[in-house]
Amino acid sequence: MSWQKEDTTYNDIRERSLNQWLDEMAEHEDIAVRGGVKLAREYMQHLKDENEKLREEVKLRNEYLKKAKGKAESLKK
Repeated sequence: MSWQKEDTTYNDIRERSLNQWLDEMAEHEDIAVRGGVKLAREYMQHLKDENEKLREEVKLRNEYLKKAKGKAESLKK
């Protein structure tokens, strides 16, 4: 089976668009809006970190299940 790198073009465009909008909001006259920009950026980073953590957990689980399946099959023989 050939593994290909996931195409993230759409998400990359969305992220750049969000960052551009946040950059514009960082210049807003309302202090609450400017303060919200920092919070939004921190939350986005938190979500990215959580996503990466979950990907690693899924990868580890899949490796474990693959090994367990191989052991189970070898015991049947």
